[in-house]
Amino acid sequence: MSSTFMNLKILLPFQIFAEKKGVSRIVAETREGSFGLLPHRLDCVAALEPGIFIYETEAEGEVYVAVDEGILIKAGQDVLVSVRSAIAGTDLRQLREAVEREFLTLDESEQKMRSVMTKLEIGLVRRLAEFKNG
Repeated sequence: MSSTFMNLKILLPFQIFAEKKGVSRIVAETREGSFGLLPHRLDCVAALEPGIFIYETEAEGEVYVAVDEGILIKAGQDVLVSVRSAIAGTDLRQLREAVEREFLTLDESEQKMRSVMTKLEIGLVRRLAEFKNG
């Protein structure tokens, strides 16, 4: 494989969603906004936000994938993307709606769960501190 292309692998928790060779560019969404990857970019790691992930190959052109949060790792010509869930499609509007419906609402419920867990942990730490001091 020429060094002018990347190898992309998109992983889900229990399966490989996509494995592509000959990827010429990638666009991903992070908390700081969208960023692009080209084959000669330095190695990097990025935390992905729910959004539209784009990659391009000569054979398929631009491909759009709605992805949940996850991580992207670029090492040499290999790009590994690990996300909780992904939906392939061609209609950007439908994919954006899927992101909002499937991934962002899940994020809100997860945030509520994390908030409850944090309160429980704080309460436990306080009780342990009282027990130790008592």
